[in-house]
Amino acid sequence: MPKKTKEIAAAQLPRLPVGMHAAGGATGLYLRVAPSGARNWILRVTVGNRRRDMGLGGWPDVPLAEARDRARQARRKIEEGIDPIEARRAAKTVLRETPSFSECARRTIEAKRPEWKSAKHAEQWKSTLDTYAKPVVGNMPVDQVELRHVVEILSPIWIEKTETATRLRARLEAVLAWAGASGFRKGENPARWRGNLDAVLAKPGKVAKVEHHRALPLSQLSAFVAQLRKREGASARALEFLILTATRSGEVRGATWEEIDLKENVWTIPASRMKAGKEHRVPLTARTVALLKKLPRFAHTPLLFPAERGGMLSDMALTALMRRMDVDAVPHGFRSTFRDWAAEHTEYPRDVAEMALAHTIGDKVEAAYRRGDLFSKRTAMMADWAKFAAGGKK
Repeated sequence: MPKKTKEIAAAQLPRLPVGMHAAGGATGLYLRVAPSGARNWILRVTVGNRRRDMGLGGWPDVPLAEARDRARQARRKIEEGIDPIEARRAAKTVLRETPSFSECARRTIEAKRPEWKSAKHAEQWKSTLDTYAKPVVGNMPVDQVELRHVVEILSPIWIEKTETATRLRARLEAVLAWAGASGFRKGENPARWRGNLDAVLAKPGKVAKVEHHRALPLSQLSAFVAQLRKREGASARALEFLILTATRSGEVRGATWEEIDLKENVWTIPASRMKAGKEHRVPLTARTVALLKKLPRFAHTPLLFPAERGGMLSDMALTALMRRMDVDAVPHGFRSTFRDWAAEHTEYPRDVAEMALAHTIGDKVEAAYRRGDLFSKRTAMMADWAKFAAGGKK
């Protein structure tokens, strides 16, 4: 009967010299001490007719008791006819070949980035997936993501944050679709809505809370504009420009001098910066032109309203200004204020107001107006709007 190896004590491990030291407690378990001082657990076993050395991790990350347990588990596999070294290598190969969900999300974002108008869109994708999906399936091989995982991700926010949840669901579906098309998954997409998630989650339209952008009442507009014109700085001028043109915050903050034609009094926003992906021409009223002519021009940037430290104003700059002015509204709400004015105080056709807001209208009507008098009608409308904002009755 072979002599039983004396079991080494945990307290001895830090003091062992360079070399191989039998640990005891599990046949063939050794601690290898390298000249550098590194200490690694080695299991010497015979698999078939071959003698093998199997690494079990380094000390102290793997303590003595765990090393002995790993050694016993490996020997049990050998007794069952399994080569633990080859099994581990095969598992690592599978993990390398099948990327994690987070890796697939990263690749999906990179693949879709060219179709998005701004880097912000990619950041939003990454943020929602990191916040909600990563804790559940981030490190999971993408082919192991199932319906139950998708439901676990979506359920906590499906009722309270329905809009975020629906966008997240679409992004989950896109990532898993990319994985399927890339050969990393097979079968149905567990994030698909129709005939799948619609059976276990309530319809978004039935539970979503509609939240409109807070708009300034028409009765308060002229007083607000008067106060705004007393303020200095790029944010104040950008906000006034936004009001007078009935455009969106991003369109204003990204506006450049190249887009402005002060001879024709037109601001042409390229399709790449428009929500609908179509070029939009904005008539510039006398007040708007006067505002632009007073703006300083900087050699280092083409922007109309650059931030103090360079680059675009942040998307919170205009909102923060309104908060400082103690107004319970947001910049985007001025588009609603404009729409209310057009409907309640003017006789301009609805299509003219919708075009001023760059909303999509019927293709035939839009095409006809673009060839005809729509721009001139919008020019008159924006002039009347500027008068109303300044306290006029129109």
